Amino acid sequence: MKAYDFIAIDFETANQYSDSICQIGITTVKNGKIQEVKSWLINPETFFDDYNIRIHHITPDMVKDQPSFPQLWPTISKYFGYDDIDNLIFAHNANFDIRALLSTLDRYNIPVTPGVYGCSLALSRRAWLREPSYSLSSLCQKLNIKAGNHDAGEDSRACAEIVLCVAKEKGVDFSKRIESESDLNEIEESLKVSLGYYNQDGYFSCLCKRISKKERRKNIIGDKSKNNPESIFFQKNVAFTGKLSSMVRAEAQQIIADIGGINQDGINKNTNFLIVGQQDYRIVGEDGMSAKQEKAIKLISKGQDLEILSEDDFLHSV
Repeated sequence: MKAYDFIAIDFETANQYSDSICQIGITTVKNGKIQEVKSWLINPETFFDDYNIRIHHITPDMVKDQPSFPQLWPTISKYFGYDDIDNLIFAHNANFDIRALLSTLDRYNIPVTPGVYGCSLALSRRAWLREPSYSLSSLCQKLNIKAGNHDAGEDSRACAEIVLCVAKEKGVDFSKRIESESDLNEIEESLKVSLGYYNQDGYFSCLCKRISKKERRKNIIGDKSKNNPESIFFQKNVAFTGKLSSMVRAEAQQIIADIGGINQDGINKNTNFLIVGQQDYRIVGEDGMSAKQEKAIKLISKGQDLEILSEDDFLHSV
């Protein structure tokens, strides 16, 4: 039975050990909307580290009269695949939370029911490429979501909102019942991640799927308001080779796209410019040139209107 579209979780721990959960946050999502946000303080029955207290501000005095994990478990177990409820679980940097869950279940000899989970950090890395940071707080700022500030309930709510934003971006409907392996595969393909899985023996991480060069280039879309018909790169085919010292290649390709140029992965009869960065001499030939540069020189010798520019030339031309 699927009670929710998905649930989002967050755990805070008392110290560096993953089985020292001192707060649990759970947010439920139904029909594409957040249904409830809940949190519980837990007596971890172990010591608190000052470093952890500075992060979440939970102190031993705050939890001394709170239930232990085994005492709370009958209340929260329904969210984690017990009582025949099959929920897809999300967390931000989910390996931490899944490890905390499994370690604590093991500590108290509580049986584990297998589950499928996703990581909102991994989803975000594939939904929005080249963000400077994918931390929970940074994504909340980007998406205009209220930050949780290390309160487990609020952090789980922020995670759920991020997942909903990704689902909207990728056209994924989590309200549909997952009835087969193909349903999961379809979700994974849309999100460009491999979902994680956990059982009594441990867990397999939720991972970003590799993005091909073609897919990466598709995500570089020029801003037409920045088009510059006066630029030498306007409506010209531009390729890059080597490592740029001033910026990463994707940033340079974005500049070309904004100008109104056309990015190419390789060199062909349509290429107008090749921008040459620093070459890795473990890879290039004895002449110190990459295969792209060698091909460009051959095409130029055959009369192609193709110009080879250094990184400095490129920077002075944009």
